[in-house]
Amino acid sequence: MDLELSEEQAAVRQLARDFVEREIAPYATEWDRAESVDRSVVKKLGQLGFLGLTIPEEYGGSGGDHLAYVLVTEELGRGDSAVRGILSVSLGLVAKSVAAWGSEEQKREWLPRLCSGEAIGAFGLTEPGTGSDAGNLSTRAVRDGDSYVINGAKMFITNGTWADVVLLFARTGDEPGHKGVSAFLVPADAPGLERREIHGKLGLRGQATAELALTDVRVPASAMIAPEGKGFSVAMSALAKGRMSVAAGCVGIAQACLDAAVRYAGEREQFGGPIARHQLVQELISEIAVDVAAARLLTWQVADHIERGLPFATESSVAKLYASEAAVRSANNALQVFGGYGYIDEYPVGKLLRDARVMTLYEGTSQIQKLLIGRSLTGVSAF
Repeated sequence: MDLELSEEQAAVRQLARDFVEREIAPYATEWDRAESVDRSVVKKLGQLGFLGLTIPEEYGGSGGDHLAYVLVTEELGRGDSAVRGILSVSLGLVAKSVAAWGSEEQKREWLPRLCSGEAIGAFGLTEPGTGSDAGNLSTRAVRDGDSYVINGAKMFITNGTWADVVLLFARTGDEPGHKGVSAFLVPADAPGLERREIHGKLGLRGQATAELALTDVRVPASAMIAPEGKGFSVAMSALAKGRMSVAAGCVGIAQACLDAAVRYAGEREQFGGPIARHQLVQELISEIAVDVAAARLLTWQVADHIERGLPFATESSVAKLYASEAAVRSANNALQVFGGYGYIDEYPVGKLLRDARVMTLYEGTSQIQKLLIGRSLTGVSAF
């Protein structure tokens, strides 16, 4: 693995960094307080080609490799994880799944719109009663002639009220567990699909997180993505890459913590000088720096494995586990550097801590990642 960025990768990173400094960072606190990101940012992400990274140009994508995607995701996470989540789900979970599993017709219909930002995607897997146990979902799709009729509910769906299409997972067969699950591309304006935004979240407040209720939602059989009964494979393949995206976002959070802590430690004076000269403050900052470096390398390794066609699911779990926990540690350490000022939202570290905390929960909790890693190493399932 060559750790030196190519000219193209460095240019993409700088483009993302400039965009974050201009269009995201100045508004992050405002969006957090209002519990709503300015939706115009989606079109801007599309115009820069960020929503089409790794998607072939013939389908409206901007190409590029997975490290470029990681670099952009890092920068968005550094600016505002609520914005990072929009891209991670619409591109990372939905568009990439359509590119990998969709029919030619589905690719032509959805990818150009998703890549341009004209349309936004949501990933409809989690249900009120099934989070980590995703294979036992209860939403059901029943065949009716040339259509499927879907009934059920989904919970904690990122982009839920903004989405134009939902990659929705439902049970189509009587087989137990994941064997009976299929995947559908459901237009968000389909009759019978109701969406309610969830407010009062601890973090990621600017992100449109929703509860979905499906009552006799009818979609054509052509809306199914991948063969019937293969929906769980679609979901797991999406999440394997999605965990890389979450890890990259966590690197961004930790980097923001490092930047803020170093800056504040140089400005804040106590006992006759800047607090940066105190050994224990330097210890807090050094711990953040180590976590940033380690999480970044683990995440870049996943992108490298994908590009070289190597197995990457376990590496993705390792990166997601470490980076998410590191982001929480980094935010805690940064808040300690800020002292009491870190506890009010005039300063950035409180939001960083709140945003970091959910990273250990979604797209597989830290405990689930440990089970996946352990099973990979031992060949034995532990439940």
